[in-house]
Amino acid sequence: MSALSVPPAPDRRPYVALVAHDARKDEIVKWAGRHAAQLARVEIVSTGTTGGRISEAYPELSVTRLKSGPLGGDQQIGAMICEGQIAALIFFVDPLSPMPHDVDVKALTRLATVYDLPMACSASTADLIVNGLLGAP
Repeated sequence: MSALSVPPAPDRRPYVALVAHDARKDEIVKWAGRHAAQLARVEIVSTGTTGGRISEAYPELSVTRLKSGPLGGDQQIGAMICEGQIAALIFFVDPLSPMPHDVDVKALTRLATVYDLPMACSASTADLIVNGLLGAP
């Protein structure tokens, strides 16, 4: 069963997870700005610093900040994926920098694959997912 086929509770909007490595945080903040009208129709769940940066730049968006990725935020999002709460995962990965918590990153992307969740690791694929899920701006 696709995560998109799991309807959100009637009293809440679907969650879209936004995560970015340090070297890509500026990029995801700019991306969120380009899609602010679409993202205003969902609940955003994000790891700590990424969520803080998006909230600061776009206070009109509903952003739930979890723990920082290395402190368990990736696992918190993973648990939400397992529970069918996440409609899409946007994870701007930095493939050129070594990550001490690379195992956590692999676990998160593995869960997205296991649960057939739409997942993007770059702006161009994130555009496709958001436009497909929420319609073009």
